[in-house]
Amino acid sequence: MNSENLKITANLIDFIEASPTAFHAVENTASILDEAGFTKLCEGETWVLVPGGKYYTTRNMSSIIAFALPEDTENLPFMIMASHTDAPCFKLKTDCETDAFGKYIKLNAEPYGGGIFSSWLDRPLSVAGRVITSEGGAFTAKTVKVDRDLVLIPNVAIHQNRTINSGFAYNAAVDMMPLYSAADGKGTLKKIIADAAGVTEDSIVSSDLFLYNRTPASVWGADNEFFSCPGIDNRQCLYGTLTGFLNAVSDGGLSSILVFASFDNEETGSSTKQGAASPFLCDILSRIAESFGTDLRRVLPSSFMVSADNGHAKHPNHPELSDAKNVPHLNEGVVIKSNAAQKYTTDGISAAIFTEICRRADVPTQLFANRSDMAGGSTLGSISNTQVSLNTVDIGMAQLSMHSAYETGGTADTAYLIKASEAFFKTKILCEGDGIYKIL
Repeated sequence: MNSENLKITANLIDFIEASPTAFHAVENTASILDEAGFTKLCEGETWVLVPGGKYYTTRNMSSIIAFALPEDTENLPFMIMASHTDAPCFKLKTDCETDAFGKYIKLNAEPYGGGIFSSWLDRPLSVAGRVITSEGGAFTAKTVKVDRDLVLIPNVAIHQNRTINSGFAYNAAVDMMPLYSAADGKGTLKKIIADAAGVTEDSIVSSDLFLYNRTPASVWGADNEFFSCPGIDNRQCLYGTLTGFLNAVSDGGLSSILVFASFDNEETGSSTKQGAASPFLCDILSRIAESFGTDLRRVLPSSFMVSADNGHAKHPNHPELSDAKNVPHLNEGVVIKSNAAQKYTTDGISAAIFTEICRRADVPTQLFANRSDMAGGSTLGSISNTQVSLNTVDIGMAQLSMHSAYETGGTADTAYLIKASEAFFKTKILCEGDGIYKIL
């Protein structure tokens, strides 16, 4: 495997391992933007934007939008790439310590998103998220990560469940409760969380805490062509589009207003104040347009969005689950996803434009569609379009074991995504009429 691809994969893994929750993903993204010279804006303050400026803002600490302005901002379109920050996992309930027949303490957790329950069993897990403290009359939220093996969800021995290998229906309220301590550990979780956050136990008044998988990432295969780790969906797309965005910005000479976005809660439907169904993106685009006296409605026809969220590679053991022809493979390029019911927002125009951008950048593309008799997932593209209507294509990178606690991807693919993203951000599109577009 190409050494540069392995280096990019290692950087991606570092980002993922430092980002066990959406809060951490946004915090780490913000740090990268800070280092690149971006200015943080607060939604509740007046914005003074200048041509050539680089800015970002966050919402709920779990969604982030960054944008870079060209020197000439008059009536320029937006080139947008959007991903999501969250991943399926388990969220701890507020009062979560639970006695187990006087011998153990379990943690009461509930599923977040559509995860594969069995993949979370018998793995070292821990807790991360954010705590809210009350000090000096103010509530302050702070990220927290307990950086050690803390809990585990134990399987039932096969001797006590002889049919486990014939299929088993896991009950989230029974089978998925993590074991935390012996009975004498009751009441200690809050102190562990407080110590990890660097705050006092008494100052914590609330929290949003999740389980995360502690299994280290692995690069493997005969030629190191595969990698596995938690959260590839969708932090691979977050990292790849962010890197392409920053590469394009650093090269200068921008011909469009470049926008990088990553939203929370895609895995639960996006219908939150910080999700793609919220007006977050529309709010930011409107504020940019208003800053320079631009009519947003006028520039949206020449604007374009890429919704980046991973897709299913053809499974080596179950090829029958894939469409006969529209099916991607690991390490073979960017996946363009389509669906007749518009669960993916790709249409003929957006597919043609994005495919041409990739062709010019020498990035291979693949096609994905579900089998016609199988319902697939959905993503944020069509949902976001209900708030900001513009040409949008749904893409992703091929992966295996999507929504497992430990997913698998190809070590060449993040490099393809970065290259495609950089090329996209360096592109200007001109709408000359409904159905007539030029790539400049």
